[in-house]
Amino acid sequence: MVEPTSIALNNIDLSKIVLAIGGLGTAAYGVVDALKAFGGGISNRGFGDIRNIITKFIPSTGQKAESAHSLPSVLATLRANWINGMPMSDQKSIAKALIKLNLTRENARDMAAAAGVDADRLMAVAEKLVTAKPLEPEETDVYGRFDLLLSAQLDEGYQRGDQRYRNSAKALAVPVAVVLALLGAWAIDGSTFGWHDAIKAFAGGLLATPLAPVAKDVASTIQAGAKLAQVWKK
Repeated sequence: MVEPTSIALNNIDLSKIVLAIGGLGTAAYGVVDALKAFGGGISNRGFGDIRNIITKFIPSTGQKAESAHSLPSVLATLRANWINGMPMSDQKSIAKALIKLNLTRENARDMAAAAGVDADRLMAVAEKLVTAKPLEPEETDVYGRFDLLLSAQLDEGYQRGDQRYRNSAKALAVPVAVVLALLGAWAIDGSTFGWHDAIKAFAGGLLATPLAPVAKDVASTIQAGAKLAQVWKK
């Protein structure tokens, strides 16, 4: 005699369940991404790490606020690129270019201190960049070191910012997925919706976010395993 529990388990298609839960996770990520419409939403997370690097190199005073080189203008440009999801390499290239455009004799010492290069030689480089005079070998070396160290700091800021954004988006997607799962379970038949249905929906919502990126692979693995098990039974 076959147990009722065995019959119930045999009727469960795990691959379809995995795909459904993965689809729920994708929908939750979509809702989180749609929050960009409200002042950037969750996409604002992580930009603070980038701002910290930029403000080390570009002065917040001594420039006209409407200038394209001013700190507010630079931060607005970089924030727009960040929220719109421009490729990371392009964002870092633009940030580095904007910082270099702000290199002057007046702020060369501050930039040299932020990067960790010789201040006097960087000041000489700043003067010659304005007058288009050729750089001496020592100045070229300092400018090259400044470029490398600036790139390293920007890379650190953008990588930390990206990690902070991704973690925050995942954390927000979890409660969104749970709410969507509960609403979906209730919408199927609200008259019979009980605590056991709520528990199932809650569990599915918790699994949705981490499962979404690998749902297809997991479902394919389950299907392959089921076929292999059928072969063994024969």
